[in-house]
Amino acid sequence: MKIKVYSLEGEAIDEMELPEIFNEEFRPDVIKRAVLSAQTARVQPWGPDPMAGKRTSAKSYGAGRGVAMVPRIKNGSRAAFVPQAVGGRRAHPPRPQKNYHERINRKERRLAIRSAVAATARRDLVEARGHRIENVPQVPLVVDDELSRIKRTADTREVFRKLGIMDDIVRAKEGKKIRAGKGKMRGRKYRTPKGPLIVVGDDKGIALGARNHPGVDVVTVENLNAELLAPGTHPGRLTVFTRSAIEKLEGLFQ
Repeated sequence: MKIKVYSLEGEAIDEMELPEIFNEEFRPDVIKRAVLSAQTARVQPWGPDPMAGKRTSAKSYGAGRGVAMVPRIKNGSRAAFVPQAVGGRRAHPPRPQKNYHERINRKERRLAIRSAVAATARRDLVEARGHRIENVPQVPLVVDDELSRIKRTADTREVFRKLGIMDDIVRAKEGKKIRAGKGKMRGRKYRTPKGPLIVVGDDKGIALGARNHPGVDVVTVENLNAELLAPGTHPGRLTVFTRSAIEKLEGLFQ
């Protein structure tokens, strides 16, 4: 399938053949498994000290005293050790021995990446994710390699506007909200929607130029993964490829 290559001015300057990877079968089930595997691999097991609440000499009085038979400290009548006592152990604490990682086979993971890459070329899936692509000339959007050299935020903003993806970045900025729950007290106060993904052959400064735009991620083509292509297990992310990234895709993830 032929696809147009655009300049930084937003004008079509050439055509190129899309690699076979864009014809991969759409497999949302495998994509979801790969994303969950990546997410659970980052979970750090945790749990309390196994002896927490148990460092006491408390013993139960036994039956026949007219009081509850909970363990009590020797030099008083205060209950200890049991979960319902102040300073007692936890009833069913989380255990650091538990393995949270959902493993996935290597071939399945590569299939998921290929399928997620192919999903970026389906306009219906990109729209279903909520991306604003009214002014985007085509999906996936292929741009000249000069994009990877831009290092200033002001310059990338102008290029994104000419390429038609600035609307989606504005959507991500406007969708920023305060997270519900206790996560807001743990360094995760704000939640920002995902915007465009920029895939380059070689990063020559674009990571610096694009990092201040809300929701934008930059990755080299060798480091593509299912979570970047399908955030939240939902495939069809708005993706911008450079010409060299498309050329390198041909032999990857086989």
